[in-house]
Amino acid sequence: MKQKEIQSLLAWYYENKRSLPWRENPDAYRVWVSEIMLQQTRVEAVKPYYKRFLEKYPDVLALAEAKEEELLKYWEGLGYYNRVRNMQKAAIQVREKHQGIMPARYDYLIELSGIGPYTAGAVASIAGGEKVPAVDGNVLRIITRLNGDYSNISVPSTIKAIQMELAECMPDVPGDFNQALMELGATVCLPNGEPKCEECPWKSSCKARKQGIISELPVKNKPVKRRIEKRTLILLSGSRGIALRKRPAKGLLAGMYEIPALEGFLNEEAVLEYVKEIGYHPLHIKQIEDHVHIFSHIEWHMKAFLLRIDEISDSMKKDKRNDFFFVEPDEIKDKFPLPSAFAPYRKYIER
Repeated sequence: MKQKEIQSLLAWYYENKRSLPWRENPDAYRVWVSEIMLQQTRVEAVKPYYKRFLEKYPDVLALAEAKEEELLKYWEGLGYYNRVRNMQKAAIQVREKHQGIMPARYDYLIELSGIGPYTAGAVASIAGGEKVPAVDGNVLRIITRLNGDYSNISVPSTIKAIQMELAECMPDVPGDFNQALMELGATVCLPNGEPKCEECPWKSSCKARKQGIISELPVKNKPVKRRIEKRTLILLSGSRGIALRKRPAKGLLAGMYEIPALEGFLNEEAVLEYVKEIGYHPLHIKQIEDHVHIFSHIEWHMKAFLLRIDEISDSMKKDKRNDFFFVEPDEIKDKFPLPSAFAPYRKYIER
């Protein structure tokens, strides 16, 4: 990258950068929290979560000492819950190895749980002023377009080459430079739809624009087709509240709470029969709306039934398959982290 391109990018950034809460007082902890939250999540969606999270966990020690279920509740809605679990692991490592002070050096950051080269580079450059690149999907896209480069960005060698290119031209304001690249990719050189080339500080030097190949770049592997899982949700309410179930400690949504579900699409008769078999006496059943939730590698296609059970069910002998427990609707809202997959059904179980 040429010096004039660096200067034009920085000038554009200082003129156009968005006002974002994590850009205020950018210490290592605050930058780290924002970078983890922003993985797989839109900026506007992150803002309220970021504010609430920092109010509850203002520093590394508070995060290290948090109870897991409470921590998951404060992350609820952001998804990809292993992110926050790894954050707590990293916080504990910082407490033990760095006297509870979040490091701002790349070499220390890269050793922490859940922190890869991009996050370590972002924190080290923004909070520590270290001249290291922070290369994510946005940066890969704009650099390959700038260079008219058909290299596959899914290949580690391409990522490494771009990291080296940026490391060699890093200016004296590395944090601003890395954020400028991110900002350009997020607001101008867009991943989907038509990029805003006329607003780009590199419009006169971008090879992809000159050659008319913007839509062809970046080159990357085709996404793996997601597996579809059909599920029948059972929203069961009784004298003791709403039935929930805890998911296994490992795997998708590990340790989270869920609305009980059965594999496949069942009809009303089959759902009633199952509820009776596990020890409950259904009084009323109603089918409610279907919903599809998309994870990175799986799609849940859900149909759902709302059931009311008789109070006498509380004293009935339960089938060994029944691992439900009942909570009051207010408890679900305040204490039990429910994944966003169940968001359309919250209106039936919270008040």
